[in-house]
Amino acid sequence: MIEVREARYFIAVAEELHFGRAAARLHMSQPPLSQTVKGLEQRLGVRLLHRTTREVTLSPAGAALLQRCRELVHTSQAATDAARAAAGGQVGRLRIGAVTSAFLDPLPQVLASFSAEYPSVDVQVREVDTHDAVQAVRRRELDIAVVRQLATPAECVRATLRSEHFVLVVPAAWAPGLTDPEHLAAAATLPWIWLPREISPDYHDQVVACCRAADFAPEARHSARSITSQLAMVACGLGVALVPESAAHQGSLRADVVRLIHLQGSATIDLAAIWRRGADALVNGFIRSARSSETPHTST
Repeated sequence: MIEVREARYFIAVAEELHFGRAAARLHMSQPPLSQTVKGLEQRLGVRLLHRTTREVTLSPAGAALLQRCRELVHTSQAATDAARAAAGGQVGRLRIGAVTSAFLDPLPQVLASFSAEYPSVDVQVREVDTHDAVQAVRRRELDIAVVRQLATPAECVRATLRSEHFVLVVPAAWAPGLTDPEHLAAAATLPWIWLPREISPDYHDQVVACCRAADFAPEARHSARSITSQLAMVACGLGVALVPESAAHQGSLRADVVRLIHLQGSATIDLAAIWRRGADALVNGFIRSARSSETPHTST
Protein backbone atom coordinates (compact mmCIF):
# COMPACT_ATOMS: atom_id res chain seq x y z
CA MET A 1 0.00 0.00 0.00
CA ILE A 2 1.30 3.43 -0.93
CA GLU A 3 1.32 6.13 1.75
CA VAL A 4 0.11 9.65 0.97
CA ARG A 5 3.62 11.00 1.72
CA GLU A 6 5.13 8.61 -0.83
CA ALA A 7 2.49 9.59 -3.37
CA ARG A 8 3.33 13.28 -2.94
CA TYR A 9 7.04 12.58 -3.38
CA PHE A 10 6.51 10.49 -6.50
CA ILE A 11 4.18 13.10 -8.05
CA ALA A 12 6.85 15.78 -7.61
CA VAL A 13 9.55 13.65 -9.24
CA ALA A 14 7.25 12.47 -12.04
CA GLU A 15 6.16 16.00 -12.88
CA GLU A 16 9.58 17.63 -12.58
CA LEU A 17 11.52 14.66 -14.06
CA HIS A 18 14.45 15.95 -12.03
CA PHE A 19 15.25 14.90 -8.45
CA GLY A 20 16.90 18.18 -7.57
CA ARG A 21 13.95 20.32 -8.70
CA ALA A 22 11.49 17.90 -7.09
CA ALA A 23 13.38 18.10 -3.78
CA ALA A 24 13.36 21.90 -3.91
CA ARG A 25 9.62 21.85 -4.67
CA LEU A 26 9.04 19.64 -1.63
CA HIS A 27 11.36 21.76 0.56
CA MET A 28 13.58 18.79 1.39
CA SER A 29 17.03 17.45 0.52
CA GLN A 30 17.53 15.18 -2.46
CA PRO A 31 18.91 11.98 -0.79
CA PRO A 32 15.80 11.08 1.25
CA LEU A 33 13.63 11.79 -1.82
CA SER A 34 15.71 9.42 -3.95
CA GLN A 35 15.63 6.80 -1.20
CA THR A 36 11.82 7.04 -0.94
CA VAL A 37 11.29 6.55 -4.68
CA LYS A 38 13.81 3.68 -4.77
CA GLY A 39 12.14 2.03 -1.79
CA LEU A 40 8.75 2.39 -3.50
CA GLU A 41 10.08 0.65 -6.61
CA GLN A 42 11.53 -2.18 -4.54
CA ARG A 43 8.32 -2.68 -2.60
CA LEU A 44 6.17 -2.69 -5.75
CA GLY A 45 8.64 -4.78 -7.71
CA VAL A 46 8.49 -2.50 -10.78
CA ARG A 47 10.63 0.22 -12.29
CA LEU A 48 8.86 3.55 -12.10
CA LEU A 49 11.55 5.80 -13.55
CA HIS A 50 14.26 5.39 -16.16
CA ARG A 51 17.35 7.27 -14.94
CA THR A 52 20.41 8.26 -16.94
CA THR A 53 23.12 10.81 -16.26
CA ARG A 54 21.28 13.22 -18.54
CA GLU A 55 17.57 12.68 -17.87
CA VAL A 56 14.79 11.01 -15.88
CA THR A 57 11.77 9.59 -17.72
CA LEU A 58 8.64 7.77 -16.61
CA SER A 59 8.25 4.09 -17.31
CA PRO A 60 4.80 2.79 -18.37
CA ALA A 61 4.32 1.57 -14.79
CA GLY A 62 5.34 5.00 -13.49
CA ALA A 63 2.87 6.76 -15.78
CA ALA A 64 0.07 4.49 -14.55
CA LEU A 65 1.06 5.04 -10.92
CA LEU A 66 1.21 8.82 -11.35
CA GLN A 67 -2.52 9.04 -12.05
CA ARG A 68 -3.37 6.87 -9.05
CA CYS A 69 -1.06 8.89 -6.81
CA ARG A 70 -2.83 12.09 -7.85
CA GLU A 71 -6.17 10.50 -6.99
CA LEU A 72 -4.81 9.34 -3.62
CA VAL A 73 -3.52 12.80 -2.72
CA HIS A 74 -6.78 14.41 -3.87
CA THR A 75 -8.84 11.96 -1.78
CA SER A 76 -6.62 12.58 1.23
CA GLN A 77 -7.01 16.34 0.89
CA ALA A 78 -10.77 16.02 0.41
CA ALA A 79 -11.00 13.92 3.58
CA THR A 80 -9.00 16.52 5.50
CA ASP A 81 -11.14 19.36 4.17
CA ALA A 82 -14.34 17.46 5.02
CA ALA A 83 -13.19 16.84 8.59
CA ARG A 84 -12.27 20.49 9.05
CA ALA A 85 -15.54 21.67 7.50
CA ALA A 86 -17.52 19.37 9.80
CA ALA A 87 -15.59 20.60 12.84
CA GLY A 88 -16.34 24.16 11.78
CA GLY A 89 -20.04 23.45 11.29
CA GLN A 90 -19.96 23.91 7.52
CA VAL A 91 -21.30 20.46 6.63
CA GLY A 92 -23.40 17.81 8.34
CA ARG A 93 -27.04 17.39 9.35
CA LEU A 94 -29.23 19.54 11.60
CA ARG A 95 -32.49 18.02 12.88
CA ILE A 96 -35.12 20.53 14.01
CA GLY A 97 -38.50 19.87 15.61
CA ALA A 98 -40.99 22.73 15.78
CA VAL A 99 -44.57 23.43 16.77
CA THR A 100 -46.93 24.30 13.93
CA SER A 101 -47.09 28.04 14.52
CA ALA A 102 -43.29 28.33 14.35
CA PHE A 103 -43.42 27.47 10.64
CA LEU A 104 -45.27 30.73 10.09
CA ASP A 105 -42.95 32.79 12.27
CA PRO A 106 -39.99 32.88 12.94
CA LEU A 107 -38.70 29.77 11.11
CA PRO A 108 -38.95 31.18 7.56
CA GLN A 109 -36.53 33.99 8.39
CA VAL A 110 -34.28 31.89 10.61
CA LEU A 111 -33.95 28.99 8.15
CA ALA A 112 -33.24 31.37 5.25
CA SER A 113 -30.48 33.05 7.25
CA PHE A 114 -29.01 29.72 8.36
CA SER A 115 -29.06 28.22 4.85
CA ALA A 116 -27.33 31.27 3.42
CA GLU A 117 -24.47 30.85 5.90
CA TYR A 118 -24.38 27.03 5.81
CA PRO A 119 -25.45 26.03 2.28
CA SER A 120 -23.94 22.51 2.52
CA VAL A 121 -25.76 21.51 5.70
CA ASP A 122 -28.62 19.01 5.40
CA VAL A 123 -31.47 20.60 7.39
CA GLN A 124 -34.24 18.19 8.39
CA VAL A 125 -37.36 19.73 9.98
CA ARG A 126 -40.47 18.06 11.34
CA GLU A 127 -43.65 19.26 12.99
CA VAL A 128 -43.93 18.09 16.59
CA ASP A 129 -45.82 18.77 19.80
CA THR A 130 -43.91 20.67 22.48
CA HIS A 131 -43.63 17.78 24.94
CA ASP A 132 -42.57 15.29 22.27
CA ALA A 133 -40.02 17.69 20.80
CA VAL A 134 -38.25 18.36 24.09
CA GLN A 135 -38.10 14.65 24.90
CA ALA A 136 -36.67 14.00 21.43
CA VAL A 137 -33.92 16.55 22.12
CA ARG A 138 -33.13 14.81 25.40
CA ARG A 139 -32.96 11.44 23.58
CA ARG A 140 -30.71 12.99 20.89
CA GLU A 141 -33.29 12.34 18.18
CA LEU A 142 -33.52 16.09 17.52
CA ASP A 143 -30.79 18.72 17.72
CA ILE A 144 -33.12 21.68 18.38
CA ALA A 145 -36.74 22.06 19.46
CA VAL A 146 -38.65 25.27 18.69
CA VAL A 147 -41.53 25.10 21.15
CA ARG A 148 -43.76 26.98 23.57
CA GLN A 149 -42.17 25.85 26.81
CA LEU A 150 -41.01 27.78 29.86
CA ALA A 151 -39.21 25.02 31.78
CA THR A 152 -35.78 23.88 30.63
CA PRO A 153 -34.51 20.34 31.32
CA ALA A 154 -31.31 20.27 33.36
CA GLU A 155 -29.21 19.01 30.46
CA CYS A 156 -30.53 21.63 28.03
CA VAL A 157 -30.22 25.34 27.23
CA ARG A 158 -33.09 27.63 26.23
CA ALA A 159 -33.26 30.82 24.15
CA THR A 160 -36.48 32.81 23.84
CA LEU A 161 -37.30 33.66 20.22
CA ARG A 162 -40.64 35.36 20.91
CA SER A 163 -42.35 36.65 24.01
CA GLU A 164 -45.80 37.90 23.10
CA HIS A 165 -49.26 38.69 24.39
CA PHE A 166 -52.27 36.45 24.03
CA VAL A 167 -55.22 37.65 21.93
CA LEU A 168 -58.75 36.29 21.87
CA VAL A 169 -59.78 34.95 18.46
CA VAL A 170 -63.53 34.81 17.84
CA PRO A 171 -65.83 34.18 14.87
CA ALA A 172 -66.61 37.55 13.31
CA ALA A 173 -70.34 36.97 13.70
CA TRP A 174 -69.88 36.81 17.47
CA ALA A 175 -67.77 39.96 17.73
CA PRO A 176 -70.22 42.90 17.64
CA GLY A 177 -70.73 42.73 21.39
CA LEU A 178 -66.97 42.74 22.08
CA THR A 179 -64.78 45.83 22.29
CA ASP A 180 -61.02 46.17 21.71
CA PRO A 181 -59.32 46.00 24.17
CA GLU A 182 -61.62 43.70 26.10
CA HIS A 183 -61.61 41.86 29.41
CA LEU A 184 -61.17 38.10 28.95
CA ALA A 185 -64.17 37.59 31.22
CA ALA A 186 -66.35 38.65 28.26
CA ALA A 187 -65.65 35.19 26.77
CA ALA A 188 -66.58 33.30 29.95
CA THR A 189 -69.88 31.98 28.57
CA LEU A 190 -68.68 31.21 25.05
CA PRO A 191 -67.63 27.74 23.82
CA TRP A 192 -63.85 27.34 23.67
CA ILE A 193 -61.52 25.50 21.31
CA TRP A 194 -58.96 23.86 23.54
CA LEU A 195 -55.39 22.64 23.12
CA PRO A 196 -54.94 19.59 25.42
CA ARG A 197 -52.23 19.79 28.04
CA GLU A 198 -50.31 16.77 26.76
CA ILE A 199 -49.62 18.59 23.49
CA SER A 200 -48.10 21.74 25.04
CA PRO A 201 -48.15 21.85 28.86
CA ASP A 202 -46.85 25.40 29.29
CA TYR A 203 -49.15 26.81 26.62
CA HIS A 204 -52.15 25.03 28.15
CA ASP A 205 -51.26 26.15 31.67
CA GLN A 206 -50.85 29.76 30.58
CA VAL A 207 -54.32 29.76 28.99
CA VAL A 208 -55.83 28.19 32.12
CA ALA A 209 -54.05 30.78 34.30
CA CYS A 210 -55.46 33.60 32.16
CA CYS A 211 -58.99 32.27 32.58
CA ARG A 212 -58.59 31.79 36.32
CA ALA A 213 -57.30 35.34 36.64
CA ALA A 214 -60.52 36.44 34.93
CA ASP A 215 -62.53 34.39 37.47
CA PHE A 216 -63.99 31.75 35.20
CA ALA A 217 -63.43 28.20 33.97
CA PRO A 218 -63.85 27.98 30.18
CA GLU A 219 -66.18 25.52 28.50
CA ALA A 220 -63.68 23.44 26.49
CA ARG A 221 -66.19 22.14 23.97
CA HIS A 222 -63.82 21.48 21.07
CA SER A 223 -60.25 20.12 20.93
CA ALA A 224 -57.41 20.94 18.50
CA ARG A 225 -53.85 19.65 18.15
CA SER A 226 -52.17 22.90 17.11
CA ILE A 227 -52.69 26.66 17.20
CA THR A 228 -53.19 26.58 13.43
CA SER A 229 -56.00 24.08 13.92
CA GLN A 230 -57.51 26.23 16.65
CA LEU A 231 -57.64 29.20 14.28
CA ALA A 232 -59.21 27.10 11.52
CA MET A 233 -61.88 25.85 13.93
CA VAL A 234 -62.63 29.43 15.04
CA ALA A 235 -63.06 30.29 11.35
CA CYS A 236 -65.60 27.47 11.17
CA GLY A 237 -67.63 29.28 13.87
CA LEU A 238 -67.15 26.54 16.47
CA GLY A 239 -65.85 28.65 19.31
CA VAL A 240 -63.17 31.03 20.59
CA ALA A 241 -59.49 30.50 21.34
CA LEU A 242 -56.75 32.31 23.22
CA VAL A 243 -53.59 32.30 21.09
CA PRO A 244 -50.24 34.14 20.80
CA GLU A 245 -50.63 37.35 18.83
CA SER A 246 -48.09 36.50 16.11
CA ALA A 247 -49.84 33.19 15.40
CA ALA A 248 -53.18 34.97 15.09
CA HIS A 249 -51.79 37.38 12.49
CA GLN A 250 -50.36 34.67 10.26
CA GLY A 251 -52.02 32.67 7.54
CA SER A 252 -55.06 33.53 5.46
CA LEU A 253 -57.67 34.29 8.12
CA ARG A 254 -60.22 36.69 6.66
CA ALA A 255 -61.32 39.67 8.71
CA ASP A 256 -64.94 39.04 7.79
CA VAL A 257 -64.70 35.51 9.21
CA VAL A 258 -62.44 35.86 12.27
CA ARG A 259 -61.79 38.80 14.55
CA LEU A 260 -58.87 39.33 16.93
CA ILE A 261 -59.69 40.91 20.28
CA HIS A 262 -56.83 42.45 22.25
CA LEU A 263 -57.13 41.96 25.98
CA GLN A 264 -56.59 44.25 28.92
CA GLY A 265 -53.65 43.08 31.03
CA SER A 266 -53.01 40.13 28.72
CA ALA A 267 -50.50 37.52 29.85
CA THR A 268 -47.55 36.53 27.64
CA ILE A 269 -46.29 33.23 26.22
CA ASP A 270 -42.82 32.39 24.93
CA LEU A 271 -41.67 30.61 21.79
CA ALA A 272 -38.24 29.22 22.57
CA ALA A 273 -35.43 27.15 21.09
CA ILE A 274 -34.21 24.32 23.33
CA TRP A 275 -31.05 22.29 22.71
CA ARG A 276 -28.59 20.12 24.63
CA ARG A 277 -25.65 21.60 26.51
CA GLY A 278 -22.33 21.28 24.71
CA ALA A 279 -24.00 21.56 21.30
CA ASP A 280 -21.97 21.30 18.10
CA ALA A 281 -21.18 24.07 15.64
CA LEU A 282 -24.32 23.51 13.57
CA VAL A 283 -26.63 24.08 16.53
CA ASN A 284 -24.67 27.17 17.52
CA GLY A 285 -24.94 28.42 13.94
CA PHE A 286 -28.72 27.98 13.98
CA ILE A 287 -29.00 29.87 17.27
CA ARG A 288 -26.88 32.69 15.81
CA SER A 289 -29.26 32.86 12.85
CA ALA A 290 -32.20 33.02 15.26
CA ARG A 291 -30.53 35.81 17.20
CA SER A 292 -29.83 37.76 14.03
CA SER A 293 -33.58 37.91 13.31
CA GLU A 294 -34.66 38.52 16.90
CA THR A 295 -33.24 39.66 20.21
CA PRO A 296 -33.67 36.54 22.35
CA HIS A 297 -32.88 35.98 26.01
CA THR A 298 -30.89 32.85 26.87
CA SER A 299 -31.22 30.95 30.14
CA THR A 300 -30.05 27.64 31.54
